[in-house]
Amino acid sequence: MNETLDLPGSASELLPIRDVARLTGVNPVTLRAWERRYGLILPQRTPKGHRLYSHAQVEQIRQVLDWLERGVAVGQVKGLLDAQRPAKPLEDTSWQERRNQLQSCIEELAERALDDCFNRAMALYPATTLCRHLLLPLLDGLRRRWRQPGAQLEQVFFLSWLRSKLGARLYHCNRQHGGAPLLMLNLGEQPMEPDLWLCAWLASDAECPVQVLDWPVPPPQLAVAVHQLNPRAVLLCGDQPLGLPRLRQLLNDIACPRLLCGPAVAIHPDALQELGNLHVSGDPLEALGQLHHLGLLGGGAPCAS
Repeated sequence: MNETLDLPGSASELLPIRDVARLTGVNPVTLRAWERRYGLILPQRTPKGHRLYSHAQVEQIRQVLDWLERGVAVGQVKGLLDAQRPAKPLEDTSWQERRNQLQSCIEELAERALDDCFNRAMALYPATTLCRHLLLPLLDGLRRRWRQPGAQLEQVFFLSWLRSKLGARLYHCNRQHGGAPLLMLNLGEQPMEPDLWLCAWLASDAECPVQVLDWPVPPPQLAVAVHQLNPRAVLLCGDQPLGLPRLRQLLNDIACPRLLCGPAVAIHPDALQELGNLHVSGDPLEALGQLHHLGLLGGGAPCAS
């Protein structure tokens, strides 16, 4: 950005929106939506209109995230910040209302309405917040519903939509991220494993290139994929407990970091210890935390759309 700045204070202390997105994990589209719709975090502008944020505003964004992670609707956050109320858990019904809207769309097989509802939420909330308060609770309820007879059509409809939606975002973000990919493999007997796609979405949102194999492959072929792709790590995800012999076969000769996510981790902990350096997590958010802890995320410019 080569332009003369005429702004109060030291311009060197102000940060462009891309840097703020990288520091906070909130993408530029969401930051602009907060500003436009709710008057949250009003940046200074360069003569050409580029947004510049102070370090104090970066801290405010982190406070906004704190409120959102506690279940507060984004439309209520400005009043809480202005009142300088300390962050504490609040009961808010907006997430339940959003889940109800999505479930109604799913029951009616209304793809466009489902897409519109999710797009509105995705424009306002970071991926981790949406996963924690919207998608994971929604999936829990849907899985209970899908145990009933005659629910297969609804299940296939939603999982097809979810894979298509998140797969499109992965494709877009992968074109912006560099470095070795994170290789993710579906351990289940059926495609469209939702936890796998949520893991992939969260990792991609954290600037990590992702390669998804949405179908189980024999252990020798997984070894071939690892050899050809040279991934930064391998994450296996499944919705059913996995036998130790098969897991040992899959992980054999994989030298990069190895992670296991989902109900597939429901093996006796002592048995998992036999596999050596294997990192386990119960859901996509825990898997994201493991990836952060291992320093496996990052790799390029943040996905801005």
